Amino acid sequence: MCLHVLVFVLTFVIMEFMAWFTHKYIMHGFLWSLHADHHKKDHDSWFERNDAFFIFYAVVSIGCFLLWQKGILEIGISIGLGIFAYGLAYFIVHDIFIHQRFKLFRNANNIYAKGVRRAHKMHHKHIGKGDGECFGMLFVPLKYFKQK
Repeated sequence: MCLHVLVFVLTFVIMEFMAWFTHKYIMHGFLWSLHADHHKKDHDSWFERNDAFFIFYAVVSIGCFLLWQKGILEIGISIGLGIFAYGLAYFIVHDIFIHQRFKLFRNANNIYAKGVRRAHKMHHKHIGKGDGECFGMLFVPLKYFKQK
């Protein structure tokens, strides 16, 4: 049981690095064509091409569940749940809290909320593929928490 909890927590933390890496080198790299609409203020639809990126991690998470179910990977359930939990946290913070795709958490104004908003705002000030900053989501640099 302790191993599963440890693997779950480690997977969740590693997913922040994976999200940062994917965002910086894939979304702002060779798959910019899928991510570019996310950096534009005017959208034709509620959905963005950028929303397709969740599918990759969902498939990996489901794959871990299946490996666990078939008895191939005992910690597959912990890895799959860690990926799922990170994806859920990412969705809540990025899509609901920051971009207000659903009108929830509008009044969240604590230190963490302000820091995450500042960091993401700095990321979105760059409309193009290059010159970006702050590619992570849940763990942002301390400088964004120190600003007033």
